[in-house]
Amino acid sequence: MSDRSARFRFYAELNDFLPPAQRRQDIEYRFRDAPGIKDPIEALGVPHSEVELIVVNGESVGFDYRLRDGDRVAVYPVFESIDVSNAVRLREAPLRHTAFILDVNLGKLARRLRMLGFDALYRNDYDDEEIVALSVETGRIILTRDRRLLYPKVVTHGYWLRATDVDEQVREVIDRLDLSECIRPFARCLDCNGKIKAVNKSEILDRLEPLTRKYYDEFYRCSACGKIYWEGSHYEHMRALVARYADD
Repeated sequence: MSDRSARFRFYAELNDFLPPAQRRQDIEYRFRDAPGIKDPIEALGVPHSEVELIVVNGESVGFDYRLRDGDRVAVYPVFESIDVSNAVRLREAPLRHTAFILDVNLGKLARRLRMLGFDALYRNDYDDEEIVALSVETGRIILTRDRRLLYPKVVTHGYWLRATDVDEQVREVIDRLDLSECIRPFARCLDCNGKIKAVNKSEILDRLEPLTRKYYDEFYRCSACGKIYWEGSHYEHMRALVARYADD
């Protein structure tokens, strides 16, 4: 069968995945037979989990659409503030369950997200297969610097971080997923992601250093690993970080 062609156009931050010469312009894609539209989108470099809406010849379609000769395809990123409920949904649920799983390179980001109260699962010995499986099983959004981690078909919710600095990464996650109203600081353990709850001082006296026992009365304990927290000298620095992220 002779070669066929379609024209693709990617919008907004989906252009980050493209070579500079292909950004913000039509891209000709040549093909044979009738591939599912997910395949050419990823062949051009964009993970399917970053896509919310596909419009072919003016009509929204799903990933099961078979590409045809002469098609004009517009591909849009995951929307958080725009109502696309009347379009064909590409996943069963929107990107709104704000529980994360992070790849092994994002340990600092995991701690910052936990500090802000977000459920952020992380271990430095996860392999890619474990991350994908846990994302699917628990409905977690994959955060990664490796776009290949978002290519498996079973991945529905994921985000490729553009920034490399941890502060910029925090801002990127909050802004991109519209989470500024969801910040609940100091609700999770920085070490294990467990929930933190107030604990009576008398219950943990034997675990406190003498000066801590003398000068502090309010304490919190992780319900998972048992780590003790109090508003010591480090607390003001953490409060300043939280305020900065919330105000940006």
